Amino acid sequence: MGRKRYCIYAALFALISINYIDRVALSVAAGPISNELGLTPVSLGYLMSSFLWPYVFLLLPMGIAADRYGARIVAGLGIGAWSLATILTGLASGASAILSTRLAMGAAESSSYPAGARIIRDWAPRSERGFATSIMNSGSYAGPAIGAAVVGWLIGQVGWRASFMIAGSVGFIWLIGWFLWYQKPEDASYISAEERDMIVNEREEGPQAQLLKGAGTWGLLRSPTMLGLSLTQGCAVYTQYFFLTWLPSYLNNVKHLDILHSGLFTALPYAIAVISCILLGSVSDRWLKSQGIGGGRRRVAVVIAMVSASIVLVAPYFDNIWVILLLITLSLIGLSTAISLNITLTGDLLRSPHDAAKAVSVLTIGGNIFGTLAPIVTGYIISLTGDYNGAFLVAGCLLILGAIASLTMTRRPIEGEPGDIPAPAFQHASKVAN
Repeated sequence: MGRKRYCIYAALFALISINYIDRVALSVAAGPISNELGLTPVSLGYLMSSFLWPYVFLLLPMGIAADRYGARIVAGLGIGAWSLATILTGLASGASAILSTRLAMGAAESSSYPAGARIIRDWAPRSERGFATSIMNSGSYAGPAIGAAVVGWLIGQVGWRASFMIAGSVGFIWLIGWFLWYQKPEDASYISAEERDMIVNEREEGPQAQLLKGAGTWGLLRSPTMLGLSLTQGCAVYTQYFFLTWLPSYLNNVKHLDILHSGLFTALPYAIAVISCILLGSVSDRWLKSQGIGGGRRRVAVVIAMVSASIVLVAPYFDNIWVILLLITLSLIGLSTAISLNITLTGDLLRSPHDAAKAVSVLTIGGNIFGTLAPIVTGYIISLTGDYNGAFLVAGCLLILGAIASLTMTRRPIEGEPGDIPAPAFQHASKVAN
């Protein structure tokens, strides 16, 4: 049987990688930008957080759009807009202009995860969904790995402004290929009939799934399970954005590495996390083949990954740079796995495919409310204490809180109105959740 669907997974990996290359560019360039514009740690924290402000508010509209109009158009327009905003950052004349381009970039980047969730729901069989989601989400670690190394090198060669222009141009290459090539599996001529039938028949639990009305936007927002999933995501994403926005500065200011070396030392943990995330996502799928997806059993893997990531708590107690990098690497492996599998767990607990993009939008809103706070809170901690120790402590404690939330709050399916699902199926869903 063919595996052309893996090309779709690879395209999603590239989409999220480009997304995060453009995000991390400001973190890598924080030093020269701060020197040129005279920014304090607090003002820099606000600037690095700014792209998340419109991002959070537009996630749900993007999810609704992806479910209603299709992921092809939403993903394509999104990457085109944020790539243009990244290029314009390099042309900005001051802090207010950079703030404007970051806000525009955040608004456009809100399209990527909802569209990606819709694509995975369309293309990935249930037994492969953890693997597919891990490939997509590992782009959020490949992007910083590539961006930290390449943008750090570019800044040394051509300056920070040209670096943003080059980074922004990459998205347009992806965009051209996407519009020329992407189709839903039912319409894709480049896959075999056998693979098409397998995808369509196995992507849901049964033939009733496509007929279910689902929870809808309001049902998702009031679901206790969705609240637990979002809280777990938030606790993980806080630490992800702490690393994404402040790790290069930490290595530069505390460990006294230059921009090139801090970029390379940032890239190494992210690169290892990419490979580990994909492998562990595949392991979770194989484990669930014997255990069953029903009832949200994937939460066990989420909890283990969150607890593993909390090892970052002890990082401030070591001075050796290689020990610190080892701890950050282990934490990033846990983070990447937890975030990927929590997204997959959301799909496992959904009753209807029609809610796929909206559910991941709600999940990502929860995650990025916390993510928005991470750069700002860290900036205040550094300003008040003069070091990063408190920032590591906050991140580690939140990861333990997220593990508790996943263990206790995600034990039932995400439900809409009881009348939306035939009684026997509804009873079965409730039974397996317990």
